[in-house]
Amino acid sequence: MNAIDAWVWWLVVAVALGIPLVVTAMPEFGMLAVGAVVAAGAAGLGFGIVVQVLAFVIVSVALIAVVRPIAARHSSRRPHLPTGIDALKGRQAVVTERVDGTGGRVKLAGEIWSARALDTGRAYDVGQEVDVVDIDGATALVI
Repeated sequence: MNAIDAWVWWLVVAVALGIPLVVTAMPEFGMLAVGAVVAAGAAGLGFGIVVQVLAFVIVSVALIAVVRPIAARHSSRRPHLPTGIDALKGRQAVVTERVDGTGGRVKLAGEIWSARALDTGRAYDVGQEVDVVDIDGATALVI
């Protein structure tokens, strides 16, 4: 087996490892495929089979040991994007009809909502900006 044959075989191994990577979406197969590509480079440079196997093992193990924990940490932290009523909490609204402890109306996110003052002793006049603290059914609780 000459040097050209060896690097071709390593590339075949890399492609063979790439197939389960695509099918199963397990990144470890990709890391092993990168190790095979490095071994193919070593074979192309004329190094013996021992160096090729060592290059494959060292690169593969290093990638799995270093990259895998980083990727796992990043994939477990998903950004929390509030939707529905959670997205309305904390937003500002404009009073369209006087709001007090018993009721009123505000324009919130482009829509008219019924509203109630969180502090029943407070009242907000038309045109005043208020903050939405919570949503109770279809009523915005504002301060």
